[in-house]
Formats: sequence, structure tokens, C-alpha cells
Amino acid sequence: MTPGVGPAEGPPDPIRPPGLGTRREAREDALAVLYEAEITGDDGAEVLQRRRVSLSDYAVDMVAGVGEARDRIDKALARHLRGWDLDRMAVVDRTLARMAAWELTERPDVPTGAVMSELVALATQYCGAESPRFLNGLLAAIATEVRNRPPPDP
Repeated sequence: MTPGVGPAEGPPDPIRPPGLGTRREAREDALAVLYEAEITGDDGAEVLQRRRVSLSDYAVDMVAGVGEARDRIDKALARHLRGWDLDRMAVVDRTLARMAAWELTERPDVPTGAVMSELVALATQYCGAESPRFLNGLLAAIATEVRNRPPPDP
């Protein structure tokens, strides 16, 4: 056994850098589950059962919340897309947009700036070069609509 690593902990995750906040980890985990659900056509609950991994309560809540509110979220996103259809968005972009829209609409305890900052960080890490700016603009419009104030710059 490696010193400092208990049997229940296991080794550090080589993919996830150490020191990230629990909500960041939850967002990454939720992104993976929701992306898989989108690709397979399954719902998030089925993917969670199939994966058999332990996720934080926040990740599970996000997966369930995005699934339950998907139609409403998609309508809100579509209202703010200019010259573009939601179905034409890259799957990861669309998934991140849904996650951030869920947080903005359903989690008033999470500061707008935190949602926007995390959206941009995840888009920078997982999406194309144009995505962070595009998603930031799209979700800023949602934030202004649902939280009645523009978000701070990330």
C-alpha cells in the first residue's frame, strides 16, 4: 500500500488535477454522465446506474435536474441563440449550456459569477476555441433573464 493512501481512497486520479473544488469535480462528473446520456440516447439515471461509480450529491442532483428540466432549459437556450439551432451545437457545448442553465435557474445559492466562471473553464478545457466565448454570451443572456442582473465577467 502506498503511504498516505488508505485502502478506501485509492490512488489519486491521474486525469483530474489535485486541488480542484468539489463543485468543479461535480461539474466534470456531471458533464461526463450527461454527455454519455446524450450520445447513447439514455437518460442520466440509466447512465449513473451503468457507471457504478460514486459521485457527489451535487453531480447526481445536476444530472437529475438537467434531465427533469431539459425541455424548459432547451427552450430558454433556444430563445437566446441567434442564427443557430440548439441541435446544431456540438454535444459538449450543448451539455455544458444545459448544465449552466440548470444552475442559473435552479440553484440560486450558487453565485452567478461562479457558474459563469466554471462554464468558461470547462468549455476551455473540453470544447473548441470558439466555445468559451460563445457559451459565455449565451449563458450571460440566460443569467440576465433569470437572475435579473448581468453576470460579472469571468
